[in-house]
Amino acid sequence: MKILIVEDEIALAQGMVSYLTHEKYICEIASNFKQGYEKINLYDYDCILLDIGLPDGDGLELLKMLKTKKKMDGVIIISAKDSLDDRINGLNFGADDYLLKPFHLPELNARIHAIMRRRSFDGNPLIAFDVVTIDSSARLVTVKGHDVVLTMKEYDLLLYFIANKNRVVSKNSIAEHLWGDNMDQADSYNFLYSHIKNLRKKLMDKGAPDYIQTVYGIGYNFKTP
Repeated sequence: MKILIVEDEIALAQGMVSYLTHEKYICEIASNFKQGYEKINLYDYDCILLDIGLPDGDGLELLKMLKTKKKMDGVIIISAKDSLDDRINGLNFGADDYLLKPFHLPELNARIHAIMRRRSFDGNPLIAFDVVTIDSSARLVTVKGHDVVLTMKEYDLLLYFIANKNRVVSKNSIAEHLWGDNMDQADSYNFLYSHIKNLRKKLMDKGAPDYIQTVYGIGYNFKTP
């Protein structure tokens, strides 16, 4: 899961990165309006944590831009402003949630999880695809009732594939989802091929068919054969 933190309070942003990285999220920081604008234009995120009180612009304008471009990133507004009008405007402009500063990081994590379930899997923590079942609250994967032990990257890859089942997804979009900014430092997709190969083998070893279909020159399609 890839998170963008648009926050000018450096200590708070770094605290969120430290906590959320420990929770296995990929985190990026934009410390002002300009950086947030650039990143939102270039990349897609599972969730954006958006401070509306930025030093060089109004965070609500970034939210409006997201919706104008019909981007599907989840958005949690984080703000020190305890204003009813700000909350109503944020939600009316398309934010998924509104969290007042100061807040507890476990609460932030719970709200991110809730948005991910609601947006990708209709709020259900139990996700089923053919003979594969995922308990997202416990991060457990089974095939025909047999446990499948996955690394965090393999688990995130499987969730991404199921959320985009029966759709062709590019290698670049998968890499950006799994590695965020660090993906730009790679000079090949060998790291991605390795994770896909391992995920395919682990699922098939437990009795699943080969769901991962290669679309040559483009990417992959996750579907029942």
